[in-house]
Amino acid sequence: MPTGRAKPRSIDEYITSFSPEVQAILERVRLTIRDAAPDAEETIRYNIPTFTLNGNLVHFAAFKNHVGFYPPVRRDARLEKAVLPYAGEKGNLRFPLDQPIPYALIKRIVKLRMKQNAASAL
Repeated sequence: MPTGRAKPRSIDEYITSFSPEVQAILERVRLTIRDAAPDAEETIRYNIPTFTLNGNLVHFAAFKNHVGFYPPVRRDARLEKAVLPYAGEKGNLRFPLDQPIPYALIKRIVKLRMKQNAASAL
């Protein structure tokens, strides 16, 4: 999130605090999540956009050179391998802004997180 700005109260407010180029990317990330998890609720947690469904589902945030995506992928070997090129420290993902954003991969991550959250809610 840009420094020196007020804490966002909504995902819309968060997204509009960035340049038009970054806004377009963030909005597409948001729509990708919404498409994969239509019943998830939007909120702001940790001052970043968050989707919840049976608990925290995913978070995303814009930085100077990348979009961060959280939490780390766990308990799915194929997906863990697919996200390896984007893994930062602690396994959180970094999608560079100067490269195509892997929206299909984001959708797969959201679907995995939905299954994991549903299983832990039982």
